[in-house]
Amino acid sequence: MISAQNLSVQFGKRVLFKEVNIKFSPGNCYGIIGANGAGKSTFLKILSGEIEPTDGQIQVDHGKRIAVLKQDQFEYDEQRVLDTVIIGHKSLFKLSKEREELYAKTEFTEEEGIRMGEIEAEFAEMNGYEAESDAGTLLSGLGLNSEYLDKKMKDLESGEKVKVLLAQALFGNPDILLLDEPTNNLDIQSIEWLEDFLIKFNNTVIVVSHDRHFLDSVCTHIADIDFKQINTFVGNYSFWQEAVRLITRQKKDQQRKNEDKAKELRDFISRFSANASKAKQATSRKKMLDKLDLENMPHSSRRFPYIEFKPDRECGNIILNIENLSKTLNGEKLFSNFNLTVNPNDKIAFISENDLAISAFFDIINNELEADSGSFEWGVTISNSYFAKEHNKEFAMGLPIVEWLRQYSKDSEETYIRSFLGRMLFSQEEALKATNVLSGGEKVRCMLSKTMLSGANTLILDDPTNHLDLEAISSLNDALVKYSEVILLASHDHALLDSTANRIIELTPNGVIDKMMTYNEFLHDEDVKAKKQELLGLQSV
Repeated sequence: MISAQNLSVQFGKRVLFKEVNIKFSPGNCYGIIGANGAGKSTFLKILSGEIEPTDGQIQVDHGKRIAVLKQDQFEYDEQRVLDTVIIGHKSLFKLSKEREELYAKTEFTEEEGIRMGEIEAEFAEMNGYEAESDAGTLLSGLGLNSEYLDKKMKDLESGEKVKVLLAQALFGNPDILLLDEPTNNLDIQSIEWLEDFLIKFNNTVIVVSHDRHFLDSVCTHIADIDFKQINTFVGNYSFWQEAVRLITRQKKDQQRKNEDKAKELRDFISRFSANASKAKQATSRKKMLDKLDLENMPHSSRRFPYIEFKPDRECGNIILNIENLSKTLNGEKLFSNFNLTVNPNDKIAFISENDLAISAFFDIINNELEADSGSFEWGVTISNSYFAKEHNKEFAMGLPIVEWLRQYSKDSEETYIRSFLGRMLFSQEEALKATNVLSGGEKVRCMLSKTMLSGANTLILDDPTNHLDLEAISSLNDALVKYSEVILLASHDHALLDSTANRIIELTPNGVIDKMMTYNEFLHDEDVKAKKQELLGLQSV
């Protein structure tokens, strides 16, 4: 077990945590959530000992080993991949090096002989004889086969380094596992492998992630950073989120009878108990949910922005027709001879192993980039709004937010613009901030505000969840599900794609896979897998 006792953390006048007391128990996976800047990553660094708290202490049960997902991709550049993974168990790695040095000698002193016997006993106790095999198994699960084992870390691509560092953290069955954004830069197959690994993992996991699907899949508890405290709640992120919304709604309706409130909460808990998706997680979570005290339901100070897209008119029968579209950029073929007919009510998720292919495609159909060949034509009834991944140029003039948004509003009244910004969590004072000094998340909320004001009947969204906190992502997700017209969407948010899209298109340099199905169905469809292998074969020819 690992715990924090009377933990306080302060940077200058800014207080992150004040007298926090919390325990993390074996067998549970805790998802750390909180508003941007609340101190999620800082808290993990304090648990790992990388940062000292202002006051209080961290206690770890005697003999328990903590493993941390490292963020520095260059730290092990001169190490072999295999050694980098085994370094995750520092004591074992140090012992193995001492063992190698002794075995390299042609003669032993009596003391060295005695030490060799001790080393062999310790090495066996630490499963040292299986270390290389275990490390290779972890790497294989993450998509790195045996040819990577002897490579130097400096010779790997960025995404490959991330996988090695993740394998390092998982290696050797650590007692306490600390993971900060473990799904970043991972492909979907590696994320699914990691989910399965953590579901079966019997020790303590504490994870920070903006991936709601991942949090829902692996977490037994949510640890919420709010009011400078950290409070734990049974269940996954979706349970926490819906519970907060329910309680917030009930607070606004003070006339509701207490017994009605209790009944609604119990019904809500019962539904989540019945719908848990993973066998091991479901069993433990249901037991805890069944015992949940209504007084311990989560409360939160955080607010969800109000996001709603209302088209001014319905789409006609002709949305977008594309014929033989091709694009090569900087010598790299992104897609070729791409044909597409977008239909009414299509909500299409575009995916690719190369994000640049999707961004280039979106830029082309919005006349911001020229195709090498082919053509496209929008229907006469279509008005589209484009949320580009790279949108900093939109804010270069440095206008106050209220003036920036006024440019895109049919109603230019100050009260209307300010009320609209208020729904997007820009207070009266924040509405006067210059747009060229906004954070990434604030810029995205501005872009979403512009999209809402457009009245468009076709939304083109390229990674709209970048820089958003979980509350804003959830609100955006709900808005896209409710949107009645056409969506062309790219995102790395699994839950967003699966709940929104009814059609999946994967772009490759040698062809396109186009299926009318959900994202989850697409990922596990055997025909899709076979088609991918065929396209990969063409690429290698």
